[in-house]
Amino acid sequence: MILGTIMGTVVSTRKCRNLVGFKLLLVEPYYGEKKNIFVAADTMGAGIGELVLVTTDNTTQFALDRSAPIDAFVVGIVDAPPQLGK
Repeated sequence: MILGTIMGTVVSTRKCRNLVGFKLLLVEPYYGEKKNIFVAADTMGAGIGELVLVTTDNTTQFALDRSAPIDAFVVGIVDAPPQLGK
């Protein structure tokens, strides 16, 4: 799982039939290298600037309701950033 901030959206005029219904978002990890922006699919309605929880790799297929060529999927919208050290 990755905690990240939504930085933008990806617009596609054509895509795989199994991706129809998924919004594609640019996610910047909350921790680590800020240059590692990646694309994640979303059905939760996350918007730009929101903090989200993303599942990646082979665990992504468990979160989907259908088979799709996705390796990152938004599984939650975080209400407040984590409080470290408390």
